[in-house]
Amino acid sequence: MTTIGFSADRAVRGRALWLLGILAGLAGSPAWADYKLNMPEGVTTTSHEIYDLHMLVLGVCTLIAVGVYAVMVYAIVKFRKSAGAKPAKFSHNTTIEVVWTVIPAAILVALAIPAAETLIRMNDTRNAQLTIKVTGYQWRWQYDYLDDGVKFFSVLDRKSNAARQLRSGIDPKTVENYLLEVDKPMVVPVNTKVRLLVTGADVIHSWWVPVFGVKQDAIPGYINEVWFTAREEGTYRGQCVEICGMDHGFMPIVVRVLSRTEYDTWLASQKAAAQTSQNTAQ
Repeated sequence: MTTIGFSADRAVRGRALWLLGILAGLAGSPAWADYKLNMPEGVTTTSHEIYDLHMLVLGVCTLIAVGVYAVMVYAIVKFRKSAGAKPAKFSHNTTIEVVWTVIPAAILVALAIPAAETLIRMNDTRNAQLTIKVTGYQWRWQYDYLDDGVKFFSVLDRKSNAARQLRSGIDPKTVENYLLEVDKPMVVPVNTKVRLLVTGADVIHSWWVPVFGVKQDAIPGYINEVWFTAREEGTYRGQCVEICGMDHGFMPIVVRVLSRTEYDTWLASQKAAAQTSQNTAQ
């Protein structure tokens, strides 16, 4: 018996040390520093509204959970058999059944109002200050600035494209923003309502930039609309999130958000390059 007990204690200690080792490894992992419990807030008006709606619903759900579990714990402790509680004799209570049906329905209706308002604003592309047609190809994006006569393709940058080849000898870890960099990013001005007309030229694609809170399918023969207003300057990345073929993972999206002055300078340079190219072709 003593031997059996010693072996059991040893097994328990072994499992405990194994668990502590795993926890220590997780705590020391570099990725743990970037771990976040909540969703990111994003950098656009749309993403901020989605975040605010998320926090509202999360708060309501938390209050409901706390209330329900508090009542459960109270009932378990107060009316336990060891305290001498006797089971009730009734089979149902109409008043209680009406209450626990009406209250959840009222909560759902109350939450539906801000949710519907947010969805309506997300799809309201009126009063846009800049319109860009986005066309998905296998496997690249085309951006057409309809009001300015600027059009170009955006494809995976050469360094990522070289590193992804079999037996290339290039370590992908040495390539900055591997598979998330392009040769020509889409460029927009900050604090400007940008309207995107999204379509596909061959198969279904999907234009998605997470921090913008924007995801729109690019379907051949259809034009879908979406908009965003970037509040912060910077470079933001996304990907096609529709399985569009064998190289689906190699058509990233990069959007540069510039100040109005920098954007005007960039736009002028693009117009000049387009004009030069047209003159050369003639």
